[in-house]
Amino acid sequence: MDDSGNPLLAYFERNPGRLMRKWMHYFDVYHRHFARFRGRPCTVVEIGVYHGGSLQMWREYFGEQARIIGVDVNPRLKQLDTPGVEILIGDQANPQFLQQLAQKAGPIDVLIDDGGHTMQQQLVTLQTLYPALASDGVMLVEDTHTSYWRDYGGGLRNPNTFMEFCKRLIDELNAWHSRDPNSLAPSPFTRMTRSLHFYDSVVVIERGEHPQPIEKETGTPSFDPARPVNE
Repeated sequence: MDDSGNPLLAYFERNPGRLMRKWMHYFDVYHRHFARFRGRPCTVVEIGVYHGGSLQMWREYFGEQARIIGVDVNPRLKQLDTPGVEILIGDQANPQFLQQLAQKAGPIDVLIDDGGHTMQQQLVTLQTLYPALASDGVMLVEDTHTSYWRDYGGGLRNPNTFMEFCKRLIDELNAWHSRDPNSLAPSPFTRMTRSLHFYDSVVVIERGEHPQPIEKETGTPSFDPARPVNE
């Protein structure tokens, strides 16, 4: 694999394995947020198997120490179980199934939601599995443009869409700075989330310890702020 550029894009372009379909601008997003997990023990879960091509890509990209788990509602895909790649069959809109998945997988380092893309599926997956990520894990949700498609439960500024939910998460991320705790107070999401990233059709949420920020000053003042400007 050519590591001089983006190894995921290099793999996709020469694809030696099963069929996969990807928006081309996703590859930079993948590599930017996933590269730190390469070559180390990690658990990677991808919801939405399609023909299994991306599972093979993750297998090569993350390396032999990675545990790759594919999740799909189609029972035919169980036949894609291979050494190093597990296939679990279940509905991502079912919280009980996702809780069982979290117990089976253990802490998830990388969670990729490329499943059915409906509002219910994306929201239930985020709300159920995000707390099951490793303390430095990352969740990437693909094809979030369905938040603007009515046939997927979306619609511009519909308060029940995945994108509108994520916009509210921006407030939670910044809740340590709220001066009105009755309307905005730090939540578990605030305390466990390091960053939110929005791209065309992709949302990435990175976990990390997020205590109350501390502001400090260092250095020597350039002027006495108490003295009048004209002196």
